[in-house]
Amino acid sequence: MLRLGFPVIGVSDIPRAVTFWTQALELVATEEWRNEAWRTLDHADGSGRALALQHSTSPVEPRPRLHLDLFTDTTEEQQTEVRRLVSLGARAVEWGLYPPDPDFVVLADPDGNLFCVVDLSHAPSGGNRPPTGQAPLP
Repeated sequence: MLRLGFPVIGVSDIPRAVTFWTQALELVATEEWRNEAWRTLDHADGSGRALALQHSTSPVEPRPRLHLDLFTDTTEEQQTEVRRLVSLGARAVEWGLYPPDPDFVVLADPDGNLFCVVDLSHAPSGGNRPPTGQAPLP
């Protein structure tokens, strides 16, 4: 039976990416399948795999079709998390495709991979569900 594994992010610098993503999402790097081109990151509570990092030499997509959405419960939490992620090495992305009154902020990780920080209290689909009907990430 087929089952979903976990997201894999292509990065140019695995140690830098491990530092960023483990701090950003409170994950732990594991030895599972570890080599110079791969790191698996698990949930810190031991509940399993969360994310993988794979060395890549391809350029970052300016408008990826697949990306991570990171959820917050309030606008204040969203703003706090955006500041924290920027302090860890993320950067704000100038993006002209925001809808009016967006519920998400687009950031780039230290490798330039885009991801969103979503305020679920402001999400158009309402309370604690992923937003629908919004403009897709670039």
